[in-house]
Amino acid sequence: MPPRPARPRRHAVRTTLVALATAAAAALFTAQPAAAADTWTEVGSDRADPLTESQGLTSVEVPANSANRYTGIGTIPVSVSVRGWNHVGDPDASYGGYYVEPYQSDSGTSKMYRVQAPGGAWSEYVHTLGSGEALNNSWVAISPDSQYMLSGEWGTMTRFLVFPTPGANASTSPSANLPQVSTVRLDHAVRDVQGCDFTGPTTLLCSSDDPAGTLFGITKPLLQIDLSAAPGSSDVTGHVTALRQLPLRSSCSGEFETEGIDYDRRNGTLRVIVVSPGFCVLTDSKTYRFTKS
Repeated sequence: MPPRPARPRRHAVRTTLVALATAAAAALFTAQPAAAADTWTEVGSDRADPLTESQGLTSVEVPANSANRYTGIGTIPVSVSVRGWNHVGDPDASYGGYYVEPYQSDSGTSKMYRVQAPGGAWSEYVHTLGSGEALNNSWVAISPDSQYMLSGEWGTMTRFLVFPTPGANASTSPSANLPQVSTVRLDHAVRDVQGCDFTGPTTLLCSSDDPAGTLFGITKPLLQIDLSAAPGSSDVTGHVTALRQLPLRSSCSGEFETEGIDYDRRNGTLRVIVVSPGFCVLTDSKTYRFTKS
């Protein structure tokens, strides 16, 4: 895999905020037609705050009536960032109330998952990188049974990593390394995935920040991943379909950045953050809402 900076997901947002405030791969695979999968129609949007809503989001079912949660540069606790965990990715929450945020540092040999239990207590789980594993920690997606958690790597990849869900899975402990237990083998390469969320036991929707468009014929695609079985301790395969391009609208021109994704099963709403280019990162970055049609 090509070398990447330790913090690839936030380069557009952070660079802009600092400045303002102070076809070879495609030939190996065949894209599947979007008509074979679900159709997601845009139904609205909300402004995404560049400091606190620019990296990821998740809906929370436990406790009942909880507000949606977001991550961004401004949500990282000082006690976490001073220890080098200075980038937070797209979080997820289990249906039973475990909330997980993925963290990375500029260098090193590990990733960190910060977990809030249903009772409110926080703990940290560290994963030591495996051979060839990328340092970045862009997103997590917790399986509907809450026992396993998927995570991805930046760049052009044909796999997702599978871990026991920290806190929710009884085999995990903050005092022990969080191990990778299996792999999702994708049948089509994906690039720069910024977030995924389960819509069912074996189906994921993912937001890709792919700027090239050579893999599926569109840039910044919404992807559907259909797994051969629910994730667990054994490898499974994943069938990849590009559904549509995510919205790229702004008063400014330049490079957009697709960020985190969330599916709320209670009302069938899909939400995806898209950060605007240039100065407009402050004014018209959006969380777009979709429903299946």
